Amino acid sequence: MTMGYVSDPREILRRSFETVARETDLEAIPCDIHDVALRLVHATAMPELVRDLAFSPGAGAIGVKALAAGAPVLADCHMVAHGITGDLLANGNQVICTLDHGGVADQALRRGLTRSAVAVEQWKPWIKGAVVAIGNAPTALFRLLELIDDGCGRPAVILGFPVGFIGATEAKERLVTHSAGVPFISLSGRFGGSALAAAAVNALATSAKDAATGATTPGVLPAEAQP
Repeated sequence: MTMGYVSDPREILRRSFETVARETDLEAIPCDIHDVALRLVHATAMPELVRDLAFSPGAGAIGVKALAAGAPVLADCHMVAHGITGDLLANGNQVICTLDHGGVADQALRRGLTRSAVAVEQWKPWIKGAVVAIGNAPTALFRLLELIDDGCGRPAVILGFPVGFIGATEAKERLVTHSAGVPFISLSGRFGGSALAAAAVNALATSAKDAATGATTPGVLPAEAQP
């Protein structure tokens, strides 16, 4: 006995993105982050979240250009890193997460900081020109902005989606108003998460790959759904 549900992964993906495109109001969203907005909606099933998108002019195009040039992706946690579809990163882009680097946990305990904040300090060799994806810890975003203020280099773009009740709203507000003016895409308020940060990277990476190949990729099958 079958239950009559759609089981073909490509058909599920096709219908999903058709529904997302139909139900998402992109009128107030710049064209260069349309794909990011649609991916965020696809990841959450929440078309209304586009009302809370925050972005700087040209941030999407800047992120696409950086990935096309081989920029690394700096992820604040493993969930973000693992949510990025490697096949989309067609230009030798590294995905770097330093949360488990040696000494991070000990330093965090000794200094009374979060592991995420200390892990961000390990990004110094890669910050300049990188695509940064923060989907977990507000302290990671705060610390990144402090490092930028200290002259550690400017990322190409910051995808800022930390989540939580303490610090998430404030960290994203600081990103939007930060004096260094680093291009950003974010979501106001408490809502965020690793799935959103990874989805934003995947959207930019898809655009970079499509620009290089001349193809059009409406979406990417998650690993568990690939035939």
